[in-house]
Amino acid sequence: MSTERVLFAFVIVLALTLNVGFVAGDIADIAHHNVYELFAALAVSLIATVMKFGDRSALGSTMLATSLVADLQLIAAAAAWGFYGQGDAVLTAHHGATVVSLAIGAAVANVVSVVLLLIETTNLRR
Repeated sequence: MSTERVLFAFVIVLALTLNVGFVAGDIADIAHHNVYELFAALAVSLIATVMKFGDRSALGSTMLATSLVADLQLIAAAAAWGFYGQGDAVLTAHHGATVVSLAIGAAVANVVSVVLLLIETTNLRR
């Protein structure tokens, strides 16, 4: 068992679970979504992206692409939350739905990344 592969898989799955944890709840009720969990999902997603840069295989480049999509979506969600919450502004249901829907897009990209990780893992055993 390679410690490097375990850490790689750990970070990819952690990015997915943090993202899903953030989007769980009523999409229009921003009180169901924690800004710190969004920050953690973004930070771990960026770490996962950096870890994927070394892989030169076709599957590795697809995994990198999914990670870049997740990063872009999460950065947009964080930027939207920051923009909508400037000053003493209260996020409306529409604003909350925008932030969460962007994070849902990142979760879809993370699911694809985990599926690709599983495919790569099964191919290594053969």
